Amino acid sequence: MAELFVAHVVQTGRLPLFSFFVAFVAGFLLIRVSVRMIRAQVRWWPGNVRPGGLHIHHVVFGVAFMLLGGVSGLLITDREGAAIAVAAAMFGFGAALVLDEFALILHLRDVYWTEQGRASVDAVFVAIALTGLLLTGIRPFGWSELRGGDPESGLVHGALVLMVLVNLAGSVVSLLKGKLWTGIAGVFVPAISVVAAVRLAVPGSPWARWHYPAGSRKLELALRRDRRLRRPIIRAKIRVQEIIAGRHDLILERPAEPAVPPRRLPAPGSGDGRGTADSAEPSAGAARPAAAPAVRGTRR
Repeated sequence: MAELFVAHVVQTGRLPLFSFFVAFVAGFLLIRVSVRMIRAQVRWWPGNVRPGGLHIHHVVFGVAFMLLGGVSGLLITDREGAAIAVAAAMFGFGAALVLDEFALILHLRDVYWTEQGRASVDAVFVAIALTGLLLTGIRPFGWSELRGGDPESGLVHGALVLMVLVNLAGSVVSLLKGKLWTGIAGVFVPAISVVAAVRLAVPGSPWARWHYPAGSRKLELALRRDRRLRRPIIRAKIRVQEIIAGRHDLILERPAEPAVPPRRLPAPGSGDGRGTADSAEPSAGAARPAAAPAVRGTRR
């Protein structure tokens, strides 16, 4: 086992990437265990960090780990020693903490356990998939050819550049059409993204909003295809994610709008009858401003 590790990881220059991958997965699993224990209100488990009542989210610690690991990696010249492995592991651990709160960064509000919070798990899964592909030795399409030796002729080189650009354009269109996984896979495997790019977009994606007007045949076909094929896959994916990351079932309700203060009627026989200024205090029978509704669920 040690010989295989040296031959396929150390000697191929993948030790920093391997350390990043292991620390990233371990960091994600660790923080998910922690937040689920906090949500379950397990008494013996350390709770949230709240100095002075301020809740410090773990994305803050993630940024600190990323800075420390990244700067250390820039200073280390030995790319095969233990020092660079430790720096890459710190960076990977911090990246896991940051991406686990990707939804908080995206929405600028605490949506961790809501349906919107699933975006964090999606981001982590994408990062794991990309890093795993790179760790196995797979590189983006055209990477080796464009980076390698001199081509036989300028025509061959130009054709290769054109193929890479078409493949990347297909990946971009696939992502705009809401096809995340095929867009990513197309970066590494040619033709996948091109095929996905010419097919119907996912309803609600940027491409569908731009090119599928309400009531159009394309939108109807996209909705029908989404219900028949994509939705069952999404439900299965959510079940797998909930086993690992917990259920995102918290509902954040909108705060109630403040009540309009009642106006005081003019006293009988006072002046010209145009009324006086609004009362500073509501009458006894007036409705008081509604308090903001409580949030369903338990915060972490």
